[in-house]
Amino acid sequence: MVSLFLLLWLVPGAFLQEDCSVNSCHPELGDLMVGRANRLSASSTCGLNGPQNYCILGYLEDEKKCFICDSRQSYHLYNQESHRIENVITTFDPERKTKWWQSENGVHEVTIQLDLEALFQFSHLVLTFKSFRPAAMLVERSKDYGQTWKVFRYFAEDCAFHFPWVSLGPAKRIDEVICDDRYSSLEPSTEGEVVLKALDPSFNIDDPYTPHIQEQITLTNLRVKFTRLITLGDTLLQRKKRSPQVKYYYALYEMVVRGSCFCHGHASMCMPVDEIRGDVFIEPGMIHGRCVCQHNTVGTNCERCQEFYNDAPWRPSSQTHPHVCRRCNCHGHSETCHFDMAQYQASGGVSGGVCDNCRHDRVGPHCELCRPYLYQDPRLSLDDPQGCIPCDCDATGSLENGLCDPVSGRCVCKENVGGERCDRCKFGFYGLSQEDPTGCQRCTCNFLGSVLTPYPCDQQTGQCVCQSLAVGPLCDECRPGYWGLGNTVYPCSPCNCDHGGAYSDTCSSVDGQCQCRPNMVNRRCSDPAPGYFLAGLDFYLYEAENATSLPLAPGSALQIVPRERTTDMPVTWTGPGFVRVLDGVGLRFTVDNLPESLDYQLVIRYEQEVRVTMAMKNNLKHKWKCTLALPGAARVAIMDTRVCLNAGARYYVDITFRKQSNFNPHSSSHILIDSMGLIPTIESVQDFCSQSEVDQFQRFRCFELDSEQRILPDVCEGLIRSLSARIHNGAMVCRCNLQGSHGPSCSKLGGRCDCKPNVIGRCCDSCAPLTYGFGPSGCAPCDCDPRGAIAELCDQVRGQCPCRREVGGRRCDQCLPGYFGFPLCRPCECNSLAELCDQHTGVCRDCRKHSTGDNCERCLDGYFGDPASREPCKPCLCPDTQSSGRFFARTCNRDSRSGSLTCDCLTGHTGARCDACAAGFYGQLTRPGDGCRVCVCNDNADLADPDACDSVTGECLRCRHNTHGAHCQNCKPGYYGNALSQDCRECSCDRRGTEVAQCPLGSRCFCDSLTGQCPCRSGVVGVLCDECADGFWNLQGGSGCQPCQCDPANSLSNHCDKVTGQCQCRAEFGGRRCDGCGENHFGNPDLQCVSCDCNMDGTDRPACDPFTGECLCRVGVMGIFCDECAPGYDQAFPACTPCHPCALLVANEVHDVHLDVQRMRTLVSRHSGQLKPEDGGRLRRMLEMQSKLDSLANLTGNSCLTCLDIYFDVYPEILEKIRKHHADFLTDQKQVKEAERALEDSMDTRQEIKNRLANCNSLEEMEQLENKVKALSVVNLNEKICGASSDDDCSKSECGGALCPDRFGERACGGPTCDGSVPISQNATEIAEQGTNKIFILMSNLLESKMKALVGLMSLLTGDMVAPGDIEKVAKAVLDIQLPGSPGDVRSLVQNIRGALDNFTKFDVDLKNLEDQTKVAHELRDKAMEVRLKPVC
Repeated sequence: MVSLFLLLWLVPGAFLQEDCSVNSCHPELGDLMVGRANRLSASSTCGLNGPQNYCILGYLEDEKKCFICDSRQSYHLYNQESHRIENVITTFDPERKTKWWQSENGVHEVTIQLDLEALFQFSHLVLTFKSFRPAAMLVERSKDYGQTWKVFRYFAEDCAFHFPWVSLGPAKRIDEVICDDRYSSLEPSTEGEVVLKALDPSFNIDDPYTPHIQEQITLTNLRVKFTRLITLGDTLLQRKKRSPQVKYYYALYEMVVRGSCFCHGHASMCMPVDEIRGDVFIEPGMIHGRCVCQHNTVGTNCERCQEFYNDAPWRPSSQTHPHVCRRCNCHGHSETCHFDMAQYQASGGVSGGVCDNCRHDRVGPHCELCRPYLYQDPRLSLDDPQGCIPCDCDATGSLENGLCDPVSGRCVCKENVGGERCDRCKFGFYGLSQEDPTGCQRCTCNFLGSVLTPYPCDQQTGQCVCQSLAVGPLCDECRPGYWGLGNTVYPCSPCNCDHGGAYSDTCSSVDGQCQCRPNMVNRRCSDPAPGYFLAGLDFYLYEAENATSLPLAPGSALQIVPRERTTDMPVTWTGPGFVRVLDGVGLRFTVDNLPESLDYQLVIRYEQEVRVTMAMKNNLKHKWKCTLALPGAARVAIMDTRVCLNAGARYYVDITFRKQSNFNPHSSSHILIDSMGLIPTIESVQDFCSQSEVDQFQRFRCFELDSEQRILPDVCEGLIRSLSARIHNGAMVCRCNLQGSHGPSCSKLGGRCDCKPNVIGRCCDSCAPLTYGFGPSGCAPCDCDPRGAIAELCDQVRGQCPCRREVGGRRCDQCLPGYFGFPLCRPCECNSLAELCDQHTGVCRDCRKHSTGDNCERCLDGYFGDPASREPCKPCLCPDTQSSGRFFARTCNRDSRSGSLTCDCLTGHTGARCDACAAGFYGQLTRPGDGCRVCVCNDNADLADPDACDSVTGECLRCRHNTHGAHCQNCKPGYYGNALSQDCRECSCDRRGTEVAQCPLGSRCFCDSLTGQCPCRSGVVGVLCDECADGFWNLQGGSGCQPCQCDPANSLSNHCDKVTGQCQCRAEFGGRRCDGCGENHFGNPDLQCVSCDCNMDGTDRPACDPFTGECLCRVGVMGIFCDECAPGYDQAFPACTPCHPCALLVANEVHDVHLDVQRMRTLVSRHSGQLKPEDGGRLRRMLEMQSKLDSLANLTGNSCLTCLDIYFDVYPEILEKIRKHHADFLTDQKQVKEAERALEDSMDTRQEIKNRLANCNSLEEMEQLENKVKALSVVNLNEKICGASSDDDCSKSECGGALCPDRFGERACGGPTCDGSVPISQNATEIAEQGTNKIFILMSNLLESKMKALVGLMSLLTGDMVAPGDIEKVAKAVLDIQLPGSPGDVRSLVQNIRGALDNFTKFDVDLKNLEDQTKVAHELRDKAMEVRLKPVC
């Protein structure tokens, strides 16, 4: 049979597997545990090192509870005590319940691990336990043979406790790790299961081969970790006979790991991973790990394609497509290939196989191409080994020395080469060359400068054919004087350089830029650079104000006439103004700044007609002379004669002005001369411009217009600008004055800067006439006051105007010092005691000799005299002079009659000479510089009181409003608040929580003087130290609050109740500090507290024994969990009120009646055949009695029965005695309560005495307390407690007293006739005890009578010879017994009896309380006597 099984594995897979050609196929599922006992391990197994005892739960008392585990040998029929891990593998044996794995006793952390030999697909796990299921466990998996592990799922009865970091299900994602609480409960105690499915069926799965799904269902190792045993709490107990640990362990019947061989859908069966010998037995049902692959796949898991089947990417098989690996196509030129994803994507998903090592001169992914320099012979197929032939290409013009297309054989030419063989240049290229990587060079003729021909250039030389204005091999340059070829839309443009701004007419052929002279810009060099300008024709101007006069005639003089500039009048002059020149007077102008030797024309600017004679000479003594008429209607005169002047030479131009002989004699005899100018002539500049340009210059009268400073046409301006650039070799710098101008720039023609207000000059470097103070803000107007000035002009530096003799100021607008009343200035009037006075009012300033007043007519304060009468001012002595620092008066007055001085003291001073401080003021008046200052007491002292503060130091002496300090600025000790607001309040510290040193007995407590914060003890907080801080409690203690000391492990926090100290315990813990098990819990709190499950309504406190967990039932309750009433108590739980002692007797009697009924039934049935006809009535009556007895037997149920009504009916005199005793007891109870009130009053008095003693702060209080103590007397106390006053002699007192001893030396109190609290309570006790004894005697008598009656009744009924008539009589007598009619009547009767007896049962307790209170009263009496005899503090 074995050989046949092995033979099946050797049969080819094609015969055994299902057909996988249409879609995916998968191996069958099975138990992965089968056949892998050697790959299964456990971290703990009982009995491996020798026999071990273990016990089980749930057996009956008479069955065996403990057994032996001995796993040193494997399990077999005769060794069923072996519990190794391989026992969990499913075998389907009939006796499988005798075979299981078991861990060692009491071990919580146990691991079971299955190590597989390959990657398997996991379906689900099922664990069947013999023991309780674990309280907590987890399942892990590994895909790398145990190198790394991932958790499948957590299982626990309390997930939040065992695995708090894991979320509780259900899962939100299929791969989410959660904790499951469904498989960890106590039930069932055996054969409980734990089930884990790899994929949650609640999720829909579209593709099972996605990475996150594969991560869930594939594994190489599976590990189950048990982390916590389920125990029943007894492991915490310390047993002496047997450890409870022997009952707790893990025991597993079966472990099923369902899965299959993982083949990615490419196989339907699997075989062993390792080769198997023919004699090796393979266990039936074993799931093997090596796939028998189809779809041209190979590998343990069919994870790759077969060799030479790589034309398509390997993919898992799906339900709709098998994804078969395709064979590569290499046309017979290779036997191996590989898959290339880039090739696959480039082909559009058609083919991704790339052939390796192609033969027969082949290359390409499928060996479909010939290698370089060969191509496919069109006459042969791709599979032909001889199909590749050499290329026929020109090596110079083709790529890589003759490369051709491997398919068509067409030569692959260089970039710029054409022809079938690549042997000529393409159109527009020339110069075929081997070294040129592109083969030929491109013709680069400029199309704007070249002539269009069939070929752009010669194919051999590359020479271009140029147009007329273009030159160069490429026709890309213009001829000299032209520019712009290729840079503009026009072929070549003239340079058109500026005649004066450029050095020549040539320019750059690229951008047309001319070669500019210095500081000239733009392409034509026609503009000055920023900060530079071009001079006008009248640039060389010489102001008449700067000329020197020529005294040709005696008495001749020059006068400058400034001309003010206003916005409403045009400026027709230059410089500050004009020079007034008289007839016959001349001006000499110095010329030494000419830039170039040229012909110049002289221009004179003036006002008024006159004839002038001009003479010129230079420093070489060369002279020139001419005459020029100055018409009166014009302002400019130009001399027609041109003068050649040399650059660098110094010339003197002398101009003499004379009237014409025919001039009107009544006209003015002077002329106003503005300036003289020298204008260069354009004709004198060599090679400057053409004749046509000169003609334009003259036609447009450019010379005259510029001389007259009129607006110039564009033609004139352009020529003048060019002329300036030529004469000055470029543009000249602006040189604008930084203070006088708005910026460094000036006008491009003329160079005039933008001047600030009242600033003139081309460079803005001087002030205009009638202004001064050249600076950053320009110049300011002189603005001379005509009432005090003698001229309008002012000094241009200082701005000072010329003033009259008694007038001063820059503008001449005020009087000189010592004068007032401008413009009519007159001397000041100050009684010769001051030199200066106010300019407007004449009030004198700086009066001397201690005088004051508008005219220095009176003395200063502190002085006396009469300056107006020439009597000098003398100092007042109050008590010393002002300069001494000890002058404390405002002034002094001298009596005109007596001549004595009277001081007017300053505030705070007093005395005839102000030599003392007033009330509320202080100061050291003997020290210079000091004075009387107000005492600073912050409104906390009466400053009207002379003794309120020290008159020397100012210290406050009588502070009010509970303040103190040198300035009454602080609250007194024991007070707090704002002393400055008269708000000092007494400290209200709680003495219990305040530091003892800061709160002494007999005085106030000290607190922070500002906030009122009391100094708290440790653990005490609050402004008044009246509450415990968090974590502290028991403020009532003697040393402040105590730490809570909550158990950190068993409490929710370290905070506790601040009154009781109770910590906030976790659910199962209790005790004030949570250091014990909680209410209804038991065990060791350091390990675990287990619930007792006691019924809290039926237990005392504590509810159960803290060590054993046994419920502690209260009186009247019974049961394991204290949940039912005990016998002798009403069964209405949880009240369980006690039944009367008679109830037990009644219950016994009813029970006996029940037995008698049974006997009667037997008797009736026994004699039913012997009855006579006349016995029928008797039989019927007996049956009726039997029915009534049955109802009587069922009367009681679970309620209390009582016999008191029966007894009281029989013994009415006893009931009467009980009622009398009860009435006496109520009277005694009333007297006891009155005694209790007396004791309470005495205790209150004692406490009041203690409080007053504690507050013994003054003699007056102690005297009052002494009087009250003396008033105390034990007379009233003795009278209330013993029944007589203590003033009586003990021998005469029948009731004794506080100081009366008895014959034994003890204190005697009370007597038979005394009505004090002690004798009354003693009498009540005796009466109660007598009543109790009588009741017990009565109960005994009743019991004895009942027993006698029952014995007689039983002998009667059990007799065989008793006649039916006798039985009838007995039954009737029993039925006549008056028992309660219903259970409700019974309960009511019992409740009434219990209420009547409650007073008697509690009498002993009341007596004990009364005795304790009597003892306190005796102690209080003794204390009172001690206080009375003790001397008062």
